[in-house]
Amino acid sequence: MLWFLTCVAALIGGYFIYGTFVEKVFGINEKRQTPAHTQTDGVDYVPMSTPKVYLVQLLNIAGVGPIFGPIMGALYGPAAMLWIVIGCIFAGATHDYFSGMLSIRNGGASVPSLSGRYLGNGAKHFMNIFAIVLLLLVGVVFVSAPAGMITNLINEQTDLTVNMTTMVVIIFAYYIVATIVPVDKIIGRFYPLFGALLIFMSVGLITAIAFSSEHQILGGFEVSDMLHNMNPNDMPLWPALFITIACGAISGFHATQSPLMARCLENEKNGRFVFYGAMIGEGVIALIWCAIALSFFGSLDALSAAIKDGGPGNVVYSSSFGLLGVFGGIIAFLGVVILPITSGDTAFRSSRLILAEYFNMEQKTLRNRLLMAMPLFVIGGILTQVDFGIIWRYFGFANQTTAVMMLWTASAYLLRHNKLHWITTIPAMFMTAVCITFILNNSTLGFGMPMQISTIIGLVATLAITVYVIKISKGKGETDLADEAKPAAGATETA
Repeated sequence: MLWFLTCVAALIGGYFIYGTFVEKVFGINEKRQTPAHTQTDGVDYVPMSTPKVYLVQLLNIAGVGPIFGPIMGALYGPAAMLWIVIGCIFAGATHDYFSGMLSIRNGGASVPSLSGRYLGNGAKHFMNIFAIVLLLLVGVVFVSAPAGMITNLINEQTDLTVNMTTMVVIIFAYYIVATIVPVDKIIGRFYPLFGALLIFMSVGLITAIAFSSEHQILGGFEVSDMLHNMNPNDMPLWPALFITIACGAISGFHATQSPLMARCLENEKNGRFVFYGAMIGEGVIALIWCAIALSFFGSLDALSAAIKDGGPGNVVYSSSFGLLGVFGGIIAFLGVVILPITSGDTAFRSSRLILAEYFNMEQKTLRNRLLMAMPLFVIGGILTQVDFGIIWRYFGFANQTTAVMMLWTASAYLLRHNKLHWITTIPAMFMTAVCITFILNNSTLGFGMPMQISTIIGLVATLAITVYVIKISKGKGETDLADEAKPAAGATETA
């Protein structure tokens, strides 16, 4: 229990100490008008209160990632918790802060436009393709996962029999509506309530296991275990752990979501609470589920068996009902189901806005929103027929690669403004090495090369990319911040 509380305390401390430092390096301007005011359109650019924006941001970024990822990462032992804490403070929350604040400084621009501005047109075209692919994968994952979980809940707890295809159709229908209506009609109105439910669910589960007579948080593990790979399936910790646990430590998906709330934030001074703070909140959720996975089943072998039996969703189902009983289990389980649904719709919404920026198409009219959204749903519907496990593996790699691009974009920005770029460059270098090593070594998704060779190539490539970014960015002297307030393509400036 002490380890868990120490990890949570470290995350909270990271928000107040390192988060304040990151904010100072960026340099906020409280008198500067945000896109929510300068580009108000009643659809995507809508001023909303800070607590509401925070809860929506938390739900947008917290899909099944901070639950499924830590559950599967728990197979590596307590080392997973160490990565969540370090990754969240120094990489993930910093990544989210810059993806949100750079969007604000650039008129609500999406991540491809930001990459294009600070890394060049090549990066922009790459990110346009990569971000759309990632968001489609997210949308599909966040249709299949909740559809399967709801189907399982209904079939197990009631006399009804529901077909999973029916649930997929229902969720897709909701996504279509939520993607095209103004942001304050569904997302801004109901998601803060869902955010409160998420927090209540997480606190309830960890409290239940803390006072359980049958289970002990992290019982049986030693402090030294945090430095060892304890995976019962002999899976290598490097680099797989850092791909497996994405949301909760660092996630490129968040870079596609932060601009949604950057278009609604009323003042730059609220950016640390909304962007950095929401990631810290997701880190706490990830710690809770990692601790539950390490504690509820009694051993890593038993956890591994539970995952093989029904995936991480089975772990959620078993622990929720095992710790909270039928009524509490249903509430907790529904809290988990809400996460992917509230991230899936915003994934498609982000895709629509990225395409709108690319084609320079305004989104105030319903016709244009439908024109951008419907092809995405057609492709997403086709991808739901692909095996979930395959989609999840590609999602993990695409997710972390997007995070790498956003971190390098932030580094280029800081270099251009002669600010301390190492706060983003160091995590960018680490995650670049992770992604390159993973794709070279992995035999299913990548090239199946030996680990040692993959790692060496990953490190050399990382060094070369670092030199390149510093060379193209340093000394450009982009100090005219007024230019950064230009509206994103596809938006209408009304101020």
